Amino acid sequence: MPISSVVPPWTDEVLDFAQDLAGQARSIALRWFRHQPGIEVKADASPVTVADRGVEEFLRREIARRYPDHGVLGEEFGIQAGDAPILWSIDPIDGTRSFITGNPLWGCLLAVLHERQPLLGIIDIPYTAERWVAVRGRGCWLNGERCRTRAVTDLAQAILQATSPDLFGEADRRAFDHLGQAVYLRRFGGDCYAYALLASGHVDLVVESGLMPYDYLPLITVVQEAGGIITDWQGRALTAQSDGRVIAAANARLHEQALHRLTGS
Repeated sequence: MPISSVVPPWTDEVLDFAQDLAGQARSIALRWFRHQPGIEVKADASPVTVADRGVEEFLRREIARRYPDHGVLGEEFGIQAGDAPILWSIDPIDGTRSFITGNPLWGCLLAVLHERQPLLGIIDIPYTAERWVAVRGRGCWLNGERCRTRAVTDLAQAILQATSPDLFGEADRRAFDHLGQAVYLRRFGGDCYAYALLASGHVDLVVESGLMPYDYLPLITVVQEAGGIITDWQGRALTAQSDGRVIAAANARLHEQALHRLTGS
């Protein structure tokens, strides 16, 4: 069922608040960047720092203060009021491995979902001071300038990006390699920045495996409003219950070709 482009009347107010939060979260995270924050390893073997927790604690506190009836889903502290009509998705530092190694291409991800459907998304890259903002039906913008995906429709001319081959399981890695053999160029690294680059027309495909809802929910509106397609590896719309396999493409033709290479169907 297509998502309506009509947005609730309170959208602008929430968008302004979300952008203000992203700006403050940027300042908090940058205080720790390249200052060797303590690193812990979570149960899933992923790293976490005081910066991750500090940013998410700040965001949760401010959202609860302004909108006590909204739900929140975050990487570090789970879900609260998940059945609320309005749900925030938070990834305080998407790319913690980049963060702890001094690589600047990490970001803060925010999304607002209304009745389970993505309404707005923000990709904020603190070190480069870049912010992609998208609202359903209103387009995608980078620091106030409109973003559009590239018009490449041939896999042989496409640029493919993924965070790391180490994050794919064996079967998914084989599928990714099958796709990679058909493209012009493939690059690794970037985490959420790769999707932002796709929205701005610099890369054509991003393929990932093993993502969590807070990793991809904020990306949906950004990619779609820039003209792209983002789904799971079966071509289905992403939801909080998706399996973590994500493909984003600059356009529908490229998406179809890439899915065929990934799944062999």
